[in-house]
Amino acid sequence: MYRRVEGLSRFPGKYDVMFGGAVGVEESYGVAAARELREELGVDAPVRLVCKFLCRGVISPYWLGVHEAVVSGEIAPDPQEIAWHGWLTEPELRDAVQKWHFVPDGQEAFRHYLSSCA
Repeated sequence: MYRRVEGLSRFPGKYDVMFGGAVGVEESYGVAAARELREELGVDAPVRLVCKFLCRGVISPYWLGVHEAVVSGEIAPDPQEIAWHGWLTEPELRDAVQKWHFVPDGQEAFRHYLSSCA
């Protein structure tokens, strides 16, 4: 879990559980997810698609691919995007997503992840 930097144009200072960005032309969801993980956390790890769903989105609706990755070793968060990061247990994370100031799209993605996007 992490908190976004205050100066960002979208959702400054909000917490989130997902890293991501736009999929490039002719880029697969998996390649984009691995790229974003590398750019934002400094981690090279294989990603696995859990599901894809139409996210209602605060700004507009969009298709969102939810991936997971097993990260071992050190991470190097991008300080221009990530102000704080930490590891939580699943019960702690479930509680934080409900009570802390989260990016709404991240809350929706986390709910889909927990239900395997059913």
